[in-house]
Amino acid sequence: MKPKTYHIIDHIKSRIHLSDAEVKKINSKLIHRKYLKGQYIGQERDVSKYQTYIVSGKVRTFYLDEKGQEHIVAFGFGDWWVGDIASFTTQTPAELNIQCITDTEVVQISYPDMEELYHDVPKLERYFRIIIQAAYGSMSKRIIRNHSLSAKERYLLLTQSEPNITQLVPQYMVASYLGVTKEFLSNIKKQIQSESKS
Repeated sequence: MKPKTYHIIDHIKSRIHLSDAEVKKINSKLIHRKYLKGQYIGQERDVSKYQTYIVSGKVRTFYLDEKGQEHIVAFGFGDWWVGDIASFTTQTPAELNIQCITDTEVVQISYPDMEELYHDVPKLERYFRIIIQAAYGSMSKRIIRNHSLSAKERYLLLTQSEPNITQLVPQYMVASYLGVTKEFLSNIKKQIQSESKS
């Protein structure tokens, strides 16, 4: 039977080649944890001590504005990396909160262990470059869409890329991600349903 950390190893090996010795080295640094629904993996003002890979479950990444209003910037599901990358890489206080939407199982790597792995398994830096480039590309596209598309168009794009999103997370969280109220999102969905019938 494979160890619980095999998910992350498979994910890494789908992007770079790893020898058995390198797999053993990486596995020796992985921390397996389980979080309950509602628990925080990371919170703003705390220094991000871990890079977190989701084995199973769902999380949201959000920040609070000066009025205490939540703004969701990303969702994370299985086979996904989450965290405040700026806080982790600079070891300074985070600006983002990472909270579990469901019971969630993760694998984590601490900052010191990550630095050691970069030294001992240099190709791991290439893996994370690939992951970060993909994340940066997605975030850039989202910023452009937020400025150029209507809320209805953004919702349609979201449901095309993540068809089960409305079943995976509560509607008010989808609304927050889109930058609208849940009432406005409800009106958008009614409009789309009406158009599909006509």
